[in-house]
Amino acid sequence: MASITPEPDGRSNDEPRWLDAAEKEAWTGLASLILLLPGRLEAPLQREAGLTLFEYLTLSHVSEAPDRRLRMSELAFLAGGSLSRLSNVVKRFEQRGWMERSPDPDDGRYTIASLTDAGYDVVVAAAPIHVRAVREAALDRLSATDQQALARIAAKLGVRPVDLA
Repeated sequence: MASITPEPDGRSNDEPRWLDAAEKEAWTGLASLILLLPGRLEAPLQREAGLTLFEYLTLSHVSEAPDRRLRMSELAFLAGGSLSRLSNVVKRFEQRGWMERSPDPDDGRYTIASLTDAGYDVVVAAAPIHVRAVREAALDRLSATDQQALARIAAKLGVRPVDLA
């Protein structure tokens, strides 16, 4: 039979710690960022470049990698999607001539995604649209102190990949 150990405040450790008003406000703000911000970043990309945010991030991360080449597993992590979702997107990009896939010469268990010149041209054209949306939706509304706090919070929550630091 499991024993219930009381917390320092006398509650048992299996009771939920309900949010107080300040915590609820913080959580609601974070949830709103998570749920609403991607749409605000994606809308201009869709309208002006015909790309989803995930597609743009896929192209962008490969464009910034050495030799415009990146392992698919690493790319999936950086773009924030599953390997199967990424595979479907990269397949469409291959059909458009924007990307190519090949076995990793260092370890054949992995697949390398490479950005073609045509794919690079697409991401270069879409980058100003994305950075404008990032500025309008977030960064230009924040002071330098707010931006530093946001980066610090993301690091504390462990949601900011080291590769993007």
